[in-house]
Amino acid sequence: MTPRRGDGPDAPTFTERARRQQLIDATIDLISTRGHPATSLSAIAERAGVSKAAVLYHFSSKDNLTRAALEQVMEQFGAYVTERLARADGPREAIIAYVRAMIGYQQANRRQVRVITEMLLDDEGGTRLKTPGSHDTHGRWQALAELLTAGQEAGVLREFDVQTIALAIGGSIDGVIAHWLAHPELDLGAAAAELEEFTLNAIERRA
Repeated sequence: MTPRRGDGPDAPTFTERARRQQLIDATIDLISTRGHPATSLSAIAERAGVSKAAVLYHFSSKDNLTRAALEQVMEQFGAYVTERLARADGPREAIIAYVRAMIGYQQANRRQVRVITEMLLDDEGGTRLKTPGSHDTHGRWQALAELLTAGQEAGVLREFDVQTIALAIGGSIDGVIAHWLAHPELDLGAAAAELEEFTLNAIERRA
C-alpha cells in the first residue's frame, strides 16, 4: 500500500512527516543538552536511530535541520502566547496575559528555550543577539507594543512611549529567563509575579 500523502501529490507522505518530526525532536534534545556547535548530523542520526544519509534525505544540511527545529520552537511559542491572549478580557488583562504566557511557556519548555538561546543569542547572558540583524527584536516585541497601544486608546493606561516600554518589559522578561537558565533554583513563579507587578507599575495610570 502506498503511504498516504497529506496535501497533493508533491507533499511529503505521513511517514516522511513523522520521520522529519523525529529528526527535529532529536535535534532539539541535542542542542538543549550539548549546545548547537556539538550537535552534528552524525549525533542527530544516532539519537534518532537512523543513518546519516537518512537525515540528509529529509534535510540537506545541518543548518537546514537546526533552522527547522528553531522555526518549530518559535511557532509553538507564538501559538502558546496567542492562545492565552485570546482569553484575556480587556487590554489591561491582555498585557498581563502576555507577561504570564512569555514566562509560562519558557518555564514549561526548558529544552526549547535552550534552542532559542543557543541559536539566536550570545552564550554569555543569553540576551544579546549572536548576529545583530539576523533576528529582528523590533518584530519580536511589536505584539506587546500593539497591546500597549490598545490599552492607551481604551483609556485604561497612562500615556508613555509604547516602543520604549515594550522593550523595557521584554528586556526584563529576557533577563529573568537568562538568570533562570543559569540558576534553575530561581523561583520562576515568584519572579513572574514580580514581573506582573513591575509591568502594572510601568503602564497603569497614576493617582
